[in-house]
Amino acid sequence: MTDSSQNHSGYLTGQFLVAMPSMTDPRFQRTVIYLCVHNAEGAMGLVVNRLVDSLTFDELLEQLNIGRPRGGDEIRVHFGGPVESGRGFVLHSTEYMREGTVVMDNGIGLTATVDILRDIAGGTGPRDSLLALGYAGWGPGQLDGEIQENAWLTVPADADLLFDAELDDKWDRAVGILGFDPKLLSMESGRA
Repeated sequence: MTDSSQNHSGYLTGQFLVAMPSMTDPRFQRTVIYLCVHNAEGAMGLVVNRLVDSLTFDELLEQLNIGRPRGGDEIRVHFGGPVESGRGFVLHSTEYMREGTVVMDNGIGLTATVDILRDIAGGTGPRDSLLALGYAGWGPGQLDGEIQENAWLTVPADADLLFDAELDDKWDRAVGILGFDPKLLSMESGRA
């Protein structure tokens, strides 16, 4: 009997990618990325442990001409990745569903419409959410090659960690999901 909730395709949609200590690209050093898509055409994910320093949620709403009633929810704006940095994505709990929401196998929703921002601003958005501008993207086979070169560690995604507002130690906690101390990760790449 097979468990249909397991992803047996070899693809990593719905998992965390954790940058190895040897990661030299400053945009991805010590990042945790939630993989939204990973298939034969490539991969797309959102960095979940970095904020956009130059933009607040209220400023974003103002740019989009979205009014914010008193008592509406406030969320932080994350740096989702270097690709299409003006495009917004919201990872969220799935009690909130609208047209255009995509649900991953592990029950995390992804919505990329302005409507979700209106709902969050008005206090009717999802219980848990993470807003990211931009994304990280890989072409066919590119991410697989980077994983084989020891640039990334794959970790089962955890919703509590995903939506946790404490960013400073999110990388350490993501590695900790695997049950070992992050200090034990090698700075060297290669194979045994």
